[in-house]
Amino acid sequence: MLTLKDISKQFDNRLILDNINLTVKDGEILCIVGPSGAGKTTLLRSISGLERVTSGKFLLDGQAFDPYENRENDSVIGVVFQDFQLFPNLTVMENITLAPRLVLKKTNEEAEQEAREKMAQLNLAGKESLFPYQLSGGQKQRVAIVRALAMNPKILCYDEPTSALDPDLRQEVESIIVGLKQQGMTQIVVTHDMTFAENIADDIFQVSPRNE
Repeated sequence: MLTLKDISKQFDNRLILDNINLTVKDGEILCIVGPSGAGKTTLLRSISGLERVTSGKFLLDGQAFDPYENRENDSVIGVVFQDFQLFPNLTVMENITLAPRLVLKKTNEEAEQEAREKMAQLNLAGKESLFPYQLSGGQKQRVAIVRALAMNPKILCYDEPTSALDPDLRQEVESIIVGLKQQGMTQIVVTHDMTFAENIADDIFQVSPRNE
C-alpha cells in the first residue's frame, strides 16, 4: 500500500500540488483525474520519483519511502509514459530487456524468456524483432507496458494512456489494465477521460484546477 501525506510541490514560486493526501491500496486501480494544468502529471512524476517533492512524505507498506532517492525505484514503481519513450534504434525485444539486464543483472536468456511470456499475454508475440517505427500506436503502448512490467514493479503508473491512441483502442487499454489488476498489480492511472476512469478505477482522486 502506498500512502501520500501532505505532499506539496512548487516550481519557483508556483504551487502545483498543495498538501495532497491519498492512499493506493494493494491490487487496486487509482485514477487521478482533472483538467490540463491541474497537476496530474506532476503528481504522477512525484510518485514515480521523477520529481522531488517540496514537502510531505511517502509511505510504502507503512514504511518511509522516498521515490526520488530510491536507487531501485524502477523495481518498485514502473511508469508507462504518454509518448511511450521507446528507444527508436532498438528492437522491441531490446527495448524490453535492456533495463532488466542492466539494472536487475538478469542474463540475456532470463530477460528474453520473461519478455516473451509478458509479450504473449499482451498479444505481442512475433513482434520481437520489429523497431518502434514499424508498430502501430496500440502496439507501442503494449510494448511500453511490457517494458515497465519487465522490472517487476510493485506499482505500475500510466500517464494519459489513451491520449495518443485512436478512440477505438481505448477499450483495448481498459482490458489490459483490468487484466493486470486481476493478476494482482497495483496501478495508478492519470487521465483527463472521466469515462475511461470510471470504467477501470477502484478509486478516483480529483486534482483541483486551483493548483495551477
